[in-house]
Amino acid sequence: MSNSRSNRPPSQRTRAKGPSDAPASRGTTAAKNAGSTSAPSATPAAVAEPARAAGPPPAIETIGLAKRYGDAPALWPIDLRIGAGERISLIGHNGSGKTTLMRMLVGMLEPSEGTATIAGHPIGSIEARAAVSYLADQPVFYDDLTVWEHLEYIARLHGTGDWEQQAVDLVDMVGLMDRVDDLPTTFSRGLKQKAALTMAFVRPFDVMLIDEPFVGLDRLGKQALLELLTLAHGDGATLVVATHELSSVKESSRLIALSSGVVTYDGDPAEADLTALTEGVRQDHD
Repeated sequence: MSNSRSNRPPSQRTRAKGPSDAPASRGTTAAKNAGSTSAPSATPAAVAEPARAAGPPPAIETIGLAKRYGDAPALWPIDLRIGAGERISLIGHNGSGKTTLMRMLVGMLEPSEGTATIAGHPIGSIEARAAVSYLADQPVFYDDLTVWEHLEYIARLHGTGDWEQQAVDLVDMVGLMDRVDDLPTTFSRGLKQKAALTMAFVRPFDVMLIDEPFVGLDRLGKQALLELLTLAHGDGATLVVATHELSSVKESSRLIALSSGVVTYDGDPAEADLTALTEGVRQDHD
């Protein structure tokens, strides 16, 4: 089989950007740009400009990013800097803040405070959404589009050239070749996840955020996902994978753990007590 990622442009920032740059995940088409115009005029951005001149901006940066629902904090103010090309595993118990963080980064959820950028662009902006591909924990599809029609729609939205062969390779990798003309809304949980994977990878991206991608996948699906992640990382993409599949953490170069909206670990996966971290135990490290 041909390398399904070998034809992907190394950076979609070279592609034309416009209103068609909707995120790969169907649920993100409702992302709002409200507030994104305020970041460039803010004083912190002006102060940080000389640092950016020394090299490319981080793939992801958050400064005091937080989310509250009323008086209940979902994510306490968090400062993160993720460099281009890093492969991150994000772990934590249910309700730890993983999904909240990801949804804010892709512009689907308005922060209560703080700022964040994707590839140097304010979250929610057209440029940020063009740079990031997002696979939600609960994939959403159009009711009247087949798998193949979804792939064509997403690829054309992002100006992807030669998308047909790439789509064929992706569908073949996850074992959906005989279901491409079916409606994914009729699929089982596992088949929906496989279909969503093909749609997340068929478009160009610099940053990929994936929320619990292993849920529902069989052995073939898990192998295909790991291969796709490895190929994308080899192409220079930045990957952030939120997961409870602890065996996959060893593939990452960096581990970030959350507990009750607070970062409890940020460092080398090999030095982490994964079980304790997923149970909410803070681990200090040098």
